[in-house]
Amino acid sequence: MKKFIRRYYFITDAALSRAGNINDVEKAVRAGVTVVQYRNKAGNSKELYEEARILRQICRNILFLVNDRVDIALAAGADGVHIGQEDLPYAETRKILGKEKIIGLTVHNRKEAVQAQSAGADYVGVSPIFATGTKPDAGKAAGVNLISEVKKAVSIPVIAIGGINLLNAPDVVRAGADGLCAISAVVTGEDVESEIKKFMKLFEK
Repeated sequence: MKKFIRRYYFITDAALSRAGNINDVEKAVRAGVTVVQYRNKAGNSKELYEEARILRQICRNILFLVNDRVDIALAAGADGVHIGQEDLPYAETRKILGKEKIIGLTVHNRKEAVQAQSAGADYVGVSPIFATGTKPDAGKAAGVNLISEVKKAVSIPVIAIGGINLLNAPDVVRAGADGLCAISAVVTGEDVESEIKKFMKLFEK
């Protein structure tokens, strides 16, 4: 399944979205993404579960991951979760989900990336590459050099996130990222599908 974690990595954001998570994910799937991460910090558990079930169906032919919430991922039948450094530890998450589920881990430096791979993570999300307002607690921007450093240190997919847009995305791709996410640059646009395709083309050059 790791081979599907490539190119544009779609993450939902209802607070920024013009049309809502369900509409955005439908368009993301049409654009050809191979992985969707459901991220919702505002809803209660019931709301998250109900929306996740709908999104699971939309993403039935691609990887569907849930951000942070291992319980929601299991209940909705997701393919796995994405966790951060301050979430439930990887080892405990793996015990709960089992061997077959995908677990991605956010890392902020080379050391964390190596530790993530050693622990068994299926991929890492390197963040934040550039300054971002989407996640206020993301920390200091690391720059594209971190992508190159992490790529040399691990063999699992490396996804870049944080402050990425169409102007700086080419630098992210050149640095070796297997994939990238540009939340605000996509979900605040006129057409999520067409915006994603612009980023996807960067990996074809």
